[in-house]
Amino acid sequence: MKIISETELILNADGSIYHLNLLPEDVADIVITVGDQDRVAEVSKYFDRIELKKGKREFITHTGYIGTKRITVISTGIGTDNVDIVLNELDALVNIDFDTRTVNNQLRNLNIIRVGTSGAVQADIEIDSVLVSTAAFGLDPLMHYYDYPVAAEERELLQSFEDALPDHYNMQPYLALAGNDLLGKLANGFTTGITITAPGFYAPQGRQVRAVSATPQLMQTIQNFKFRQQRITNLEMETAGIYGLCQSLGHQAISFNAILANRVTHQFSKQPHRVMENCIKKVLELITLTL
Repeated sequence: MKIISETELILNADGSIYHLNLLPEDVADIVITVGDQDRVAEVSKYFDRIELKKGKREFITHTGYIGTKRITVISTGIGTDNVDIVLNELDALVNIDFDTRTVNNQLRNLNIIRVGTSGAVQADIEIDSVLVSTAAFGLDPLMHYYDYPVAAEERELLQSFEDALPDHYNMQPYLALAGNDLLGKLANGFTTGITITAPGFYAPQGRQVRAVSATPQLMQTIQNFKFRQQRITNLEMETAGIYGLCQSLGHQAISFNAILANRVTHQFSKQPHRVMENCIKKVLELITLTL
């Protein structure tokens, strides 16, 4: 059996994993990810009991209970570079024996539930609503470093999106899917669609302040894309990385997007905190009822 070296899997002096500062027993099977570290407490305040609070850098973790349901909430920070750290270390915590540095014979499958903010790219998607990502195109490079399953129909969808992008954009997107099990249990009643995960907030999401964009038609291309009744609905910065790594590692994932902006109508929410709070409450209610 392969031994994972000390430079491949780095542990702290107390035996916790390098970045997250967590021990294997700290992680529940249900994991909520949020971008903002301050949002961790906005989730855990609804727990009946909090058994653990840990943090290192931007990675804050609370684990606790709602009734008998054990839940971990962790902040990823912004972007798929941080998602790479969080997802790989969460998987290591539940599926690697830190004493022997070998993969466990029996693997744990986590339910990873992203709760984050997003901007709509279709005029009919209302601000202050919540949207579930059925799939995500990643404009970042993360999943080009990993093997993960992509079916023929998914390759066709990805090729169609690649063909829609102007050649001079020099982009190589990837496609990753939500977990079917979580979609079936948690997505009913929500607007759904394909999400774009961008590697930045400004030009990579079609914004131009002072720096001149080299992809000026990006938003129009995204808005106009259609494939067999599917369309791109929103932009954010983590979902594709979460979905792709969960496909690679065998975990389930779903992304709930609180729509704070509509990029077509140029509207921004007047009550972003309330919108996110309502999204958190709804997700926790669904978790306690269905998982």
